[in-house]
Amino acid sequence: MGVVDELVRARAEFERGEWAAALERWSTLDPDGLTATDLESAGSAAQLLGRLDDAVDRYRRAFEARTASDDPAGAALCAFRLSMVLRSASDHSAASAWLSRGERLVTSLPEGGIEAGYLTFSRMFNHLGQGDFVGALACAELATEAGRRHGDPGLVAVGLCAQGRMTIYGGHIPDGISLLDESMLEAASRTLEPVLLGNVYCTAIEGCQEVSDFRRVEEWTQQLQRWCAEQPGLVTFTGQCALHRGQVMRARGAWDAAADELTAAIERYRLAGAFPAIGQAACELGDLLRVRGDLAGAEAAYRTSAEHGFDPQPGSALLWLVRGSHAAALGAVRRLLAETRTAVARSRILAAAVEVLLAVDDTHAARECASELDEHAAAFGSDVLAANAALAWGHVELASDDPAGALPYLRKAHQALVRLDMPYEAALAQSAIGRALQTLGDTESARHALASARQAFVAIGARPDIEALDRAMVPASRPAGLTDREVEVLRLVAAGRSNAQIAAELVLSDRTVARHLSNIFAKLDVGSRTAAAAYAFEHDLV
Repeated sequence: MGVVDELVRARAEFERGEWAAALERWSTLDPDGLTATDLESAGSAAQLLGRLDDAVDRYRRAFEARTASDDPAGAALCAFRLSMVLRSASDHSAASAWLSRGERLVTSLPEGGIEAGYLTFSRMFNHLGQGDFVGALACAELATEAGRRHGDPGLVAVGLCAQGRMTIYGGHIPDGISLLDESMLEAASRTLEPVLLGNVYCTAIEGCQEVSDFRRVEEWTQQLQRWCAEQPGLVTFTGQCALHRGQVMRARGAWDAAADELTAAIERYRLAGAFPAIGQAACELGDLLRVRGDLAGAEAAYRTSAEHGFDPQPGSALLWLVRGSHAAALGAVRRLLAETRTAVARSRILAAAVEVLLAVDDTHAARECASELDEHAAAFGSDVLAANAALAWGHVELASDDPAGALPYLRKAHQALVRLDMPYEAALAQSAIGRALQTLGDTESARHALASARQAFVAIGARPDIEALDRAMVPASRPAGLTDREVEVLRLVAAGRSNAQIAAELVLSDRTVARHLSNIFAKLDVGSRTAAAAYAFEHDLV
């Protein structure tokens, strides 16, 4: 079979989306005999297959061919592709060098060309790397305008998608979501280049995930999955697809399947050479393993996350909390609250911050975090965040010894989470309702609520929550209506600790310890530490 026949076959395979077959056929031919278009197509196929070194080689040869044939416009587009591939491989200096080379070529072309639009889109990532969201948004807007001016649906779609993400980061969440919707509308036709189409899918889904818009995450992940399944041998974007599928499955309570998908995401990122992305997938896996009770597995996953440059917080703080390292958890949460500035990022840490702050009896700070989460939920228009905020408020009121005040929040959270089909979070709300009812003396209603929550936890596989409920459903373990924290304080009193020593050991303030002692004395109907200690010994609390 001749070279011409092989080229025809390779081009046909590429058009059908048979990337591996096309690249293999092109690879059998002398690259110096390929046209610039063939080299670009081979580079695209290699990029989609996760063979980034091959992609860089093909795009570089295409650049040289365009330059040799005095085609600065084509060479500038090759420089754009090289900057994007090298950036995805975390070779940022080489990516910047190719971007600069492309921008120099554009100066010799008529102003306002499509090449300038694509290079402006690439320039956006430099602004992002510097935390300059305003500059990044300006680049995204210019790229979109160029795409519309030249009738290029690919540039329009990626530009709109980038605009949406930058608008969200600017705090205008509903407007940003609308731009993501528009970009997905452009992508729906599937007339975009595969690399651009995959970029739109993954960028839009990630944007919705960040603001807890799980309806869009689920819908668009299903579209991404179908598209990935239609591309034989596709590697690039399959890691993101598995990651987002895992996130959806976890939210829906399918934890075994979610663990499989997140593990697959890590492996696919490795195959694609997307090593920084491994960190996010590992963090998601750690979060899942932690709530399943696999603390060693969670710790290993968080370690992998950190090793790949992704901060595994607040998941690690919650793990430390489970292991009794309250000081470490509190330190991490205080650091997160101090350094996290944007509304989007803060919305993702506040619920965990409430949990940690309540564990160390800082109800004032927890109340502030719940209030802020409420504000973000209203600004975002997010039902999920609103439910999480209601749940946080319920826990705050419970910790403030106001179970009656907690119940409206907890019922609101439970109803919303059931409607949103988030069974684990719904069970958390229901178990808190049971504890509130128990404290109010409505023991039969409490028993039903706790039993229902336990059934949900068993179905999902939330072992730590099952164990916590089992403890809550045995009244003898907490005599006289003492809370878990009050039992802890009473045990230390019986051991002869002073208020200051108790405060240091439990990471509490002296005032909080004094309040707990006052509550203990009232519940036990005693008037001294000696009498309280005697009660502890008589009831086997030490």
